This record gives sequence, structure tokens and C-alpha cells, in this order.
Amino acid sequence: YYVEPNQDSFVRATLYSTEPNLMLFTDTCVVSPNPHDFTTVASDLVRRECVRDPTCRSYYSPGQRVVQFKFRGSIYPRVCLQCKILACNSYSYSSQRYLGYRTRGKRSTS
Repeated sequence: YYVEPNQDSFVRATLYSTEPNLMLFTDTCVVSPNPHDFTTVASDLVRRECVRDPTCRSYYSPGQRVVQFKFRGSIYPRVCLQCKILACNSYSYSSQRYLGYRTRGKRSTS
């Protein structure tokens, strides 16, 4: 998909499954000008379900089987996107979503 520099790009992932209790969530999305290097010259759009880029905006998706968001392209002539989108059982408290970063423990004030 080709866009002009600084143009909005829209991303949508849909889960097609007969399993009724699965839901999608965006774990991590990274942009880079190099399709073979998503660490050196890369920027986080989403990291551990938290939006890290001010141009990135999530869109509400009813039913939890679709994740969608937009972000603004950079000044680079080419922007490559790499995302980790997970499907989890919405009623399993042992899934990565519940064990990972959604639930945070209390922090000490000291």
C-alpha cells in the first residue's frame, strides 16, 4: 500500500474464526523505513497495548473481533509496518492479555 509522506495510513485486522470467545488486540506495532530492520531506525506506534505515537489513533470496534487504527506516515519515502496482533480467549484469565499488562498491581508511593 503506497501513501504520500505525512499522509494518514489506516490499518484493520479482522479475526475470522468459528470460536465465539476469541477476541483480538494489538500488542505491538512498529514502523521503520527498512523492511529488514525494526529495531535500529524504528518508531513504536503501539507497545504492550499502549499507544506511543501521537499520530496513532485507535478506533472502536464492536464485537472485539476487529482491531483498527490510523497513524501518520513519516518523512521517509518508505514506511514499513510490523504488528503483533493477538487472539485471546475473552473468558480465560490465564491468557496473555490477563497475565500480561492489562492488569497492573498496586504501586508503592514511597
